[in-house]
Amino acid sequence: MAPHPDGSNRVFVCNQQGKIWLAMVPEVNGGSTFTQSLLIDESDPFLDLSDQVQFATEMGLMSMAFHPNFTTNGRFFVAYNCDKFQQPGCEGRCSCNTDVNCDPSKVTSLQETSPCQFHIVVSEFTTNGTTASSKLSWKGRVNSVEVRRIFTMGLPFEAYHAGQILFGPDDGFLYFMIGDASHDNDPYNFAQNKKSLLGKILRLNIDIIPSEEEISRLGLWGNYSIPKDNPYTTTDKQLGPEIWAMGFSNPWRCSFDSERASVFICGDIGKNQYEEIDVIKKGGNYGWRVYEGPDPVHVPYAPGGYTPPSSITPVFPVAGYGHDSVDTKKGPASIMAGYIYRSATDPCLYGWYIYSDLYNYAIWAAIETGKNSESFKSFSVAFGCAHDSPMECGFKPGVHQVPDLGYVVSFSEDNNKDVYLLTTSGVYRVAAPSRCGYPCSKERYSNLTKMPSSGTLLLMAADLVASFVSLMLFVLLLIS
Repeated sequence: MAPHPDGSNRVFVCNQQGKIWLAMVPEVNGGSTFTQSLLIDESDPFLDLSDQVQFATEMGLMSMAFHPNFTTNGRFFVAYNCDKFQQPGCEGRCSCNTDVNCDPSKVTSLQETSPCQFHIVVSEFTTNGTTASSKLSWKGRVNSVEVRRIFTMGLPFEAYHAGQILFGPDDGFLYFMIGDASHDNDPYNFAQNKKSLLGKILRLNIDIIPSEEEISRLGLWGNYSIPKDNPYTTTDKQLGPEIWAMGFSNPWRCSFDSERASVFICGDIGKNQYEEIDVIKKGGNYGWRVYEGPDPVHVPYAPGGYTPPSSITPVFPVAGYGHDSVDTKKGPASIMAGYIYRSATDPCLYGWYIYSDLYNYAIWAAIETGKNSESFKSFSVAFGCAHDSPMECGFKPGVHQVPDLGYVVSFSEDNNKDVYLLTTSGVYRVAAPSRCGYPCSKERYSNLTKMPSSGTLLLMAADLVASFVSLMLFVLLLIS
């Protein structure tokens, strides 16, 4: 889910199969109560790419991003997966090649599909009529034919390829998160290989179209240019020119702080030991697969070789949790990175970084221990559903007022800085604490109906604003 760049209460929502819709976020009535659910016409998608998208457990439409000048130029971008045997035009170089010490014939023996059968793609589209309107219909106003193929890369394996795209709020460049795309424990050491774009965060200039000579000389993977201050051009000529940061397993979701645009935070899904939250810095090496979280990694099968711990200066996570701290009977742990909360709706959460786990083990909030210190301390959050939610919440069996979220697949933020949990049971929005009877000394409220049993935990209220199952089909996505 992404807010409309025009600053209105409209948002774009997408599903994994390849459809994007325009929706209307319900407004606040009287400052405290949401009287409607999310308004959406599922019969009228903003864009339908379902015939171009490969839909599978960890594949599909992964992300969308709108150009900083979308309201005037109508440019937007979609990241998705395709199958070269199923979708026409799905073709590109294979990321398993001799340049990165990867032998495609050996990769074939580790999986049922061909190496680089599946690709990760970023495409550019355009639309007309982008000004604010109460209407949700976009028929005849969106060009469903891609304007430009920004990026195409064949994946050696089917899993852990991430795929989020974001525009930097200060620099206007496109940030592209790519996982190590590994079968198990990154056997080819892509994340530490400076020539590979796997296990990296990329930073691309999509406003300047490169010449064929530049594409060939730099070995680019599409139609983009390299920002002049990327690490390749300023500090490390050994890096791929696109790389902003490296050493990631699966950086599935990231966000910029809406109040401090220089603060860029990602969640990196681990393999067997640890789920981490990282503050991203230019040229940073975040350790994988030398480290998983703060712990050293032992990889028994490594045809791509090893990186000695002494050869890197890792940036360790600022928050996270070990797999031994959660009940993995529900499923293996997979962190869901969120946002630094900047809405006025819950003043007691203001400034806290909210995150969760795919399998809904818990919701956590982390706070900086000092102003601009980028050192965080995390706490569990008691989570309840508002008694006046516009849609009825389903609750966990035998647990009073604890919503059954199913799988938490992502977080989102609207133009009012309200934060949403996108789950397989619906879309939840963080609400005023008093709507769950939670005390908050910073909130002005008069309808406190019940007190929580624990005063040592943070408390977060939410209301269910949408339960359309067809939009929330990321079930079992990102299995660790």
